[in-house]
Amino acid sequence: MSDSNPSFLGRISLAVGTFFSILGNGGFAADVLRLRNGEKIDAAATPAPAPAAQPKPQPAPVLKEATPDAALQLLGLLQRDARFIDFVEEDIKGYSDADIGAAARLVHEGCRATLREHFTIRPVRDEAEGSRVTLPEGFDASSVRLTGNVVGSAPFSGSISHRGWRVDDVRLPKLADGHNAKVIAPAEVEL
Repeated sequence: MSDSNPSFLGRISLAVGTFFSILGNGGFAADVLRLRNGEKIDAAATPAPAPAAQPKPQPAPVLKEATPDAALQLLGLLQRDARFIDFVEEDIKGYSDADIGAAARLVHEGCRATLREHFTIRPVRDEAEGSRVTLPEGFDASSVRLTGNVVGSAPFSGSISHRGWRVDDVRLPKLADGHNAKVIAPAEVEL
């Protein structure tokens, strides 16, 4: 089998490839027509097919420098109102489940009050968990994380396993100049 006499399957492949080349490239189609009419083709005069357009590379995301002051301020508020850090830093191995549950209830109550006082938090999705939804092409991937068997492209259909949370408003107190935000809770000395 030589290149001048391709096999049946080779001819099928050549025919299909040539068909799509003729549809996509007018210059190539004109050359094929000249060949069919018995004309000779000057290979040097035949323009090479234009290379396929390459997608433009996406620019790297610009990273913002996050200052820790707001995070430290929130930790301070959670410590003040809920003793959050005291609870997390406590070694709870020696306590009974009932004691831990009672302490967790107090911490939960204080944390919840702090969050509600300083943030307006809403679900990302309004549908109930377990609801079936369809995400259209162009959905906000920063608001919805796809999990499970993610194959192909949008639209995607699935069920909500978590509605997500977003912050609509932040109401943290203003910090005075010179305030050391790294001191989350000052040490207490009783006199």
